[in-house]
Amino acid sequence: MKMTSYHKNRSYSRFLKSSFILLFWIGTYSYTEAQKLTQFVDPLIGSGGHGHVFVGASVPFGAVQIGPNNIYKGWDWCSGYHYSDSLFIGFSHLHLSGTGIGDLADVLIMPVTGEVKLDKGRQEFPHNGYLTTFSHENEVAKPGYYSVKMDNGVAVELTASERVGFHQYSFPKGKDAHVIINLKDGINDKCTDTYLEQTDEFTLKGHRFSSGWAKEQQVFFAIRSSKPIKNLTIYNDDKPLSGKKGQGVSVKGVIGFDQGDIVQLKVGISPVSAENALANINAEIPAWNFNEIVKEADAKWNKELSRIEIETKNEADKRIFYTSLFHSLIHPSLFNDHNGDYQGADNKIYTNPAFKNYSIFSTWDTYRAEHSLLTLIAPDRVNDFVNSILAINDEQGYMPIWHLNGYETGTMPGISSLQIIAEAYLKGFRGFDAERAYQALKKTAMSDIRGLNYLRDFKAIPSDVSIINSIPSDAKTTRTVAQAMELSISDGSIALMAKALGKNEDYNYFSKRAKNYQLFYDPAVSFFRGIKSDGTRNPVFDPIKSTKPWGADYAEGNAWQYLWLAPQDVPGLISFLGGKDIFNARLDSFFTIPTPASSEVLSDLTGLIGQYAHGNEPSHHIAYLYAFSGQQWKTAEKVRYILKEFYHDDPDGLIGNEDCGQMSAWYILSSLGFYPVFPASGNFVLGSPLFDKVTIHLQDGKKFTVEVANNSIENIYIQKVEMNGQQQSNGTIKHQDIINGGVLKIIMGKQPNMNFGKVNQDH
Repeated sequence: MKMTSYHKNRSYSRFLKSSFILLFWIGTYSYTEAQKLTQFVDPLIGSGGHGHVFVGASVPFGAVQIGPNNIYKGWDWCSGYHYSDSLFIGFSHLHLSGTGIGDLADVLIMPVTGEVKLDKGRQEFPHNGYLTTFSHENEVAKPGYYSVKMDNGVAVELTASERVGFHQYSFPKGKDAHVIINLKDGINDKCTDTYLEQTDEFTLKGHRFSSGWAKEQQVFFAIRSSKPIKNLTIYNDDKPLSGKKGQGVSVKGVIGFDQGDIVQLKVGISPVSAENALANINAEIPAWNFNEIVKEADAKWNKELSRIEIETKNEADKRIFYTSLFHSLIHPSLFNDHNGDYQGADNKIYTNPAFKNYSIFSTWDTYRAEHSLLTLIAPDRVNDFVNSILAINDEQGYMPIWHLNGYETGTMPGISSLQIIAEAYLKGFRGFDAERAYQALKKTAMSDIRGLNYLRDFKAIPSDVSIINSIPSDAKTTRTVAQAMELSISDGSIALMAKALGKNEDYNYFSKRAKNYQLFYDPAVSFFRGIKSDGTRNPVFDPIKSTKPWGADYAEGNAWQYLWLAPQDVPGLISFLGGKDIFNARLDSFFTIPTPASSEVLSDLTGLIGQYAHGNEPSHHIAYLYAFSGQQWKTAEKVRYILKEFYHDDPDGLIGNEDCGQMSAWYILSSLGFYPVFPASGNFVLGSPLFDKVTIHLQDGKKFTVEVANNSIENIYIQKVEMNGQQQSNGTIKHQDIINGGVLKIIMGKQPNMNFGKVNQDH
């Protein structure tokens, strides 16, 4: 089994807890309510290893994520910050959390002392720039609040509202004090146009347009200072510009302050205009009470975290759980102004929409569990998510794939927003036009993109035919097996929505399409693999290798991991592969065959149990498949192992990319005792609950409680299940059972009850 360095920093959380009070001399804010759930959240979990989580200050689903930035050095700096680093180049206002591609970090602001330098500098010593070193011993990260005393002497505190980042700097005496506004540097992008203007004694406005992962990104901002801006100098790169405004591809501004000053800056962000950014400041943070905004941010996080209460004797598990819940509530993120304005995917400005607009939809990742979790703990936002996705469809002409702040990146195979919409409708959400939603799904599903022109006629997408279309990263057909299998999941979801709407002909058609994944099965090797237009296959095949040419059929996985990607048709997959005995034997092999060290295996294939790779989403449902083939006890074994071995309360605490909440959502739902193998079905498959008691606080004052008897490290096997006093035998519970409220009682034991879940079940 491949393991990362999870166990080397086991003392980290104990250090953080013991030094918490000592560190708060850095800032002026302190927590007074000891029982708040935010006390169990450590935003630095997942900031090391390959977690790529955002570190800084934000509020749930906020447009602004204000936090520190290191020099971007590649994959592990996708969020702008990595725990291994010791250099800061500033504090920017937009960040991604847990992605595998870097972008954003717009409007970078850095307080500096001494001689003014315009370039950030370099990683190697001498650094030759304005950057500074820092120590984690002088750093505090909490939900809605971040502080650090940097080695240049400046103490920095950050907090946020939905659309405004709030800075507080304490400059040391005896050193010249400046603030640098850097519009040049972001994460892995290139500026195309930047602008900065002083509009009065306290106010700056501007914009930053760039091209990166989002090829066309426009960010407008306004900055309000608590101290008069008396000596602003504007540069384009290193060339000074005359006057109080400047435009170019690398504009920077330098403001001087007095030695020993305490300076506050409020930075509003807008996708529409600098005027709207200023209006966001006026609406959300009109006063200069930094501590009050910290308290408000803390209260917002506590409100969301309190949707689920857990009871456990293990304090580490409590930190892991509430940090996971925190991470699951960062994205999707608001993409509108306080007045509702937003810029659409068609670059038009939309005013007064009847919904709150969101972006950062990492749908290939998040459809698997994150959105199912949000239907339970954030039902007040689900309709807005759906309406945002439908608006994107109207604006760009097809359903979104990986939508980033107004731009369709086209990243990852499939069109997974299709199943997110279907799931929401099937789970009873009605804050959107159902017929409009269904027609949007059907139109995209019947289009030519991503090889659908083959699949809609029940033909395999050929691996040797280029397909040109309008999706940015989809100029040709690649990863055809992954495309087809993901689109088959979409078809299964659309079929269920069609049935619920009484569209029986569509139900039959899309149900048949949901089995298109079987077109790619090669009986000669007993795996799914690519097929050419003449019906032949690549003569070279290795089910373990995941790089080209062997892995060109798949996305972030190999043939073993994609053997199981038919959650919409698990009974059909079992039959197709030869029945339950063969299915279980191959699952056993899957969890035991080792992965050799090889350059032909993906470097980010992490969290391995044999060929299972928890660090990549295609594996996330596989441990639960034993529950469909009469061996639920094996599901319990694997799930409990993953919960305990691949999630920890230190910086290396995530086995792979957080992926906008999906990695955490797997932990949250699995630790509660159930997981949505096929989300649109509304069914959750039982695994092995981690906590003694869980209460989910639902709408209308209802509660759903999971009570676990005889729970322990050894007692990992479900013996018996009761729902509201009635014994359950099929190993699943329904979404409707949860939202109706009630009590799920699970009795655990040290030995498997091999009869539990034996009943042939739906999914």
